[in-house]
Amino acid sequence: MGRDASLPPMSIAQSRARRALPIAFGVLTLLSLGVLLAGDVFPRLFPFESHEILAALPLVLITLAYVVYQAGRRASRLEWAKTAILALGFLFWAANQLWPDCRLSTVFNDIAIAAFVLDVFLAMIGWPSSEARADEREHAPQPGHSTAPRDQLTSTAAERP
Repeated sequence: MGRDASLPPMSIAQSRARRALPIAFGVLTLLSLGVLLAGDVFPRLFPFESHEILAALPLVLITLAYVVYQAGRRASRLEWAKTAILALGFLFWAANQLWPDCRLSTVFNDIAIAAFVLDVFLAMIGWPSSEARADEREHAPQPGHSTAPRDQLTSTAAERP
């Protein structure tokens, strides 16, 4: 689906800025993952109690990275629903890592499993479909733009009084 001709083109600087924050979160996530794995390879370098935090941190960071990424690409409501399912899974998995001895840790783990299974199933059946996402974006009002019916917005100069 092409860009609406009434919208100004996005500048290269805006495009880079929109990608910079999720990429920064992604790089931070990868670094935290490196620290987690270093703790597994060299356990004496880290206090034993730090493992829960080191295990939860990449899960929380990748959740933030993905949410910021979806915001930057202006995801549709259907895509936001799917993003929420995935974020829920990662955050409950992180909670399970942070509090493994908590009475609710099994529940946290089960919610994470349910969210991941649902996310994969939805991907397998193609939900939301690219057509549904495009249709939703096409009919969504654009910030700062008129919500007048499309035929009023596309009339030619000759038709206007």
